[in-house]
Amino acid sequence: MNKPQPHHLVIFSHGKESGPWGGKITRLAEVASTCGCDILSVDYQGMESAEQRITTCLDSIPEISGKLILVGSSMGAYVSIEVSQQVNPAGLFLLAPALGIPGYPNPSPKAVATSISVSHGWHDELIPAQVATNWAREHNATCHLYNDDHRLLNVIDQICVEFRYFLDSLLAV
Repeated sequence: MNKPQPHHLVIFSHGKESGPWGGKITRLAEVASTCGCDILSVDYQGMESAEQRITTCLDSIPEISGKLILVGSSMGAYVSIEVSQQVNPAGLFLLAPALGIPGYPNPSPKAVATSISVSHGWHDELIPAQVATNWAREHNATCHLYNDDHRLLNVIDQICVEFRYFLDSLLAV
C-alpha cells in the first residue's frame, strides 16, 4: 500500500505597495510549484496595519499534511516573521524584511522556524543592510546580500536559485 505524499504549502506575503501576484511572488511561486509545493498568496491590498495583515495571514492557513514555508517581501516578510511565532513553520524565506520600522508592533521580531533565509539589497533605501544582517545573525539565518535596492528586481534570477536550494534542502529532510 502506498503511503500518501505530504502536501507542503508555501504561503506568500506581499509588500505594502504590491499585490498577491506581483513579479517576485509570481517567479518564486513557479519555483515552489516545480518543487511540488501547494501555493497560497495572501491578498493584503487595502490593509494598512501590520496587525491586520498578521491576523489575515493566520486566518488563511489551512490544515496541511506536510511542511509549511512562509515567504515574504518587505512588510510581507515582517508579517511572515510575526506569524512564524504562532505556527512554527519549517522555513522562512525573507526578502528585504521590513525591520526597524517605527510604528510596527515590534521593530525587531523574533522568528521561529527550522530554517531561515534572508535576501537583502546592499543599496536598500528603506532598510539598511546592516539591520538585516544583524537580525539574520541573531537568528542564525542564512543571509544573501545583493547589489540591488529594496525591490530586489535586478537579482530575482539569483533569488530564485537560492529559493530552489532552500526548498530542496527543507523538503529533503
